[in-house]
Amino acid sequence: MTLTIEALDGQGSFSAYVARPTREPRAAIVVIQEIFGVNPGIRQKCDKLAADGYLAVAPDLFWRLQPGIELDPDVPEQFQQALDWMGRFDQDAGIRDIEATIRAARAEIGGGKVGCVGYCLGGRLAYMTAARTDVDASVGYYAVGIDNLLGEKHAIAHPLLLHIAGADHFVSPEVQRKMHEGLDAHPKVTLVDYPGEDHGFATEMGKRRSPDSAVRADAVTRQFFADNLG
Repeated sequence: MTLTIEALDGQGSFSAYVARPTREPRAAIVVIQEIFGVNPGIRQKCDKLAADGYLAVAPDLFWRLQPGIELDPDVPEQFQQALDWMGRFDQDAGIRDIEATIRAARAEIGGGKVGCVGYCLGGRLAYMTAARTDVDASVGYYAVGIDNLLGEKHAIAHPLLLHIAGADHFVSPEVQRKMHEGLDAHPKVTLVDYPGEDHGFATEMGKRRSPDSAVRADAVTRQFFADNLG
């Protein structure tokens, strides 16, 4: 099902895919898209979280550019389109839309805890969400450009888990080193490395998925949310 969420800046509203558990939600989790939009893989992430007992909400963060973008990373032309959309995407506005989604998700569960999990661009946005909102717990998979956001780390007040692909062709070894140097000592941040894995290894479907590491990373995420959200 979908939920309509009003933007905090009054510029309109956007839709979000919602997966509901069969029983009372233990908490809510905002699922933050890759550069490919709220596509079948992101919806499947939501469905899996709902099966674990969470209300899962995936907002259409590209709505200010064009609502309803869904792209397939295994199709080269669509991959290029996704890179073009990312170049035009206003990340600061995206965080405000995530904050609106957090508020909506919290209202849906009657004021309980809300976490977030993001992938690729969404991993970067999950870090920014941890630093800029009151989200209760955040997870980022193969987040890009975190070295440029280390100045915000002092604002991270709730637990943050980052999965790092060791052979990520979008996140160089130098950037990974800066992430560890900047965040290993942070009391709220946990970094987990996956040597030899490339960007997108935990996607639900398609050529990028690396099953063993995907299962391992998702198990770590599941335990992290159980510990920090309930």
